Amino acid sequence: MLKVQEIRELIKLVDESSVSEFTYETDDGKISMSKQQGEVVQMAAPQPAVTPQPVAEPKVEAQPADPQPEPQPAAEPKEEAAQTGAVDYDTEIVSPMVGTFYEAPSPDDDVYVQVGDHVEENSVVCIVEAMKLFNEIEAETKGEIVEILVDDGELVEYGQPLFRVKQK
Repeated sequence: MLKVQEIRELIKLVDESSVSEFTYETDDGKISMSKQQGEVVQMAAPQPAVTPQPVAEPKVEAQPADPQPEPQPAAEPKEEAAQTGAVDYDTEIVSPMVGTFYEAPSPDDDVYVQVGDHVEENSVVCIVEAMKLFNEIEAETKGEIVEILVDDGELVEYGQPLFRVKQK
C-alpha cells in the first residue's frame, strides 16, 4: 500500500491537473480519486474488518488489504553505505514530489550534474517523473555538489534528499 506522504502527493497532483478521476491498484489494495466540486476525495475498495484512516484535508480514506503493514528498511544514500566519514555540506536539494529520479534528460544524454559541479539557483539538477510528467528540478541554491544520494531510475519520496551542496 502507498505511504501517507505518497497519497498526499497523488492527491495534490490530481487536484492541480485536469484529470477528474484517478485509480491505482496493486495486490495490496485499490485507491480511487475523483474531483467533486473542487475538492479531491480518495477512497479505497472496502476491505472487511479494517477501519478508514483519515489523513488530512482534503478528506482521505485509506484501507490497506493487509491490516499489519510490513516495516520497510530505510533507503541508504548512494555513497554513504561505502563511506564511514561525514560529508561536508551546507544544504540538501530535496525532491518536491513522489516519482522516479532521472539524472539525465534521456538515456543517451550526459547527466545534469556530477559531484564537484557548481550549480546556481536556476540550474537544473535532475528530473523527477510523476504520473508520466517529467519535472525538471532546479537547485534553488548556489554551491558545489558534494554528494548525490540517489541512483538513476530510483523511486523518490516527497522531501527526500537528492543532492548535498556545499555553498560558496
